[in-house]
This record gives sequence, C-alpha cells and structure tokens, in this order.
Amino acid sequence: MPTPTPLKILLVDDEPLARERLRTLLGDIAMQLPTEIVGEAGNGRQALDLLQGAVADVVLADIRMPGMDGIELASHLGLLEKAPAVIFTTAYDNYAVQAFDLNAVDYLLKPVRTQRLLAALQKVQAQQRPDPALLAGLGQQLRGAGRTHLSCHERGRLLLVPVGEVLYFKADLKYVTARTAEREYLLDEALTHLETEFADRFLRLHRSVLVAKSALAGFEKAAGDDAEAYGWALLRGVPEKLPVSRRQWAPAKALVKNS
Repeated sequence: MPTPTPLKILLVDDEPLARERLRTLLGDIAMQLPTEIVGEAGNGRQALDLLQGAVADVVLADIRMPGMDGIELASHLGLLEKAPAVIFTTAYDNYAVQAFDLNAVDYLLKPVRTQRLLAALQKVQAQQRPDPALLAGLGQQLRGAGRTHLSCHERGRLLLVPVGEVLYFKADLKYVTARTAEREYLLDEALTHLETEFADRFLRLHRSVLVAKSALAGFEKAAGDDAEAYGWALLRGVPEKLPVSRRQWAPAKALVKNS
C-alpha cells in the first residue's frame, strides 16, 4: 500500500508556544494523517513572504496577530494561483466562530485539541477551500476597518502594498494604479470599493482619482481651456498633480485648510 503524500503545512501565530503546540499535535496524528511543516511565521506578512519560496497545502493561522491578521492573510492567499486551504486558530468563541460555522473555512478554538485538528485537516483532504470574497468581508467585520495591505501581482509574484504608504489611487480602464513615494503598483481593484473601504483615509478628487488626505499639500486652478480638470491638487513627496473636479474642489480645499 503506497504511503500517503504528507500535507504541507505552514504555521502562522505570533505566539511561539502556540506554534509549538501545533507541531506537537501534528506529530500525534502523524499515523492517521502524515504532514510536513514547510515553515512558521509570526504574522500574515511573514507568512506571505515565506510562501514566495515554499508551497503549502494548508495554512494554520491565528486570527489576532500584529502587522497582518489571519483574516487579511486569508484574503491575500485567496488570490494566489494555487491557494492553500486556510484553517483558523482562535481564542475567541463569539461571532467569529459563528461565521466560520458556515463551512466556508474551518476554525480551531484554542487550546487546540488533537481530534479537532485531525477533523479539520481531513476537510482539506476532501478539497474544501475557503471563499476569498467571504474572507475579505469577514475580515472587515472582525477588524472594524479596512485592509492594512493591498495585493499586486507582478512578474509571477504577489507583492504587498501597505495602505498607509499609498499617496493616491488612479483608475485607468479596468485597473487601478496605487502610487507610493517610491513607485507605482498596478492593482486589480475597483476604485469605488477602495473609496468605501478606506473612506477615513482617502478623499475622492475626481471620477478617476482618490488621494490620501495626508498627502494633500495645496491646489492650483486649471487653465480656462483645460478640459481634464477644474483644478489640480499638489502632493507632498511627489511631483505629480492630480485632477480635481468642480464638485470636489470646495471639499478638497476645505480639508487642507482645516488640517
């Protein structure tokens, strides 16, 4: 009888003792379900970095972690060409657990139990996978805020763009460009969704432009024959000017005046 191929597992938890417990439990169930740990990470950002050079069948991820939590990690993983299954580990047994009971993903309540871990991994063997759209929406519920990072596919790699570093978003056809002080990133995002998710951080200047409120430095009126904009926004740190529509001219100027 052939030996089953081990499930490749990535452990993601900011608590070393929690990762150690998972390693022990995986060893305990090795006869029933062989596994191979391909790496460990202390938060979602580290996990995504590890997955640039490693392949995992399943990610065991804590929910509450600094830097990037497990829910946001799962939403980024869902964009990978070969997305691993995600099993959450959590110390919280309230609304989050109820959401996971929809069977979109599985969860393990800490302290993790051996048979519960085995049952969750057997679901992975049955090819059950999380719904990335559900994970993204659930992430906003749990955090009460938007994502901390955006995903950008570039030359076969998944790059993460910190939202706090984005100066503006500019729409062009079906893509959106995110501009930081260093460079531009091409995102597969809708400007309207970004506006809703990050309303506290970004301001609509034009039908095709959102600007970080903190990046606004000033304004200048457009020439009378300029059909592209009513005026132009000046930014801190980059030479570009952004178009401002007639409707957004007064609100944008008021924001800078009051900041």
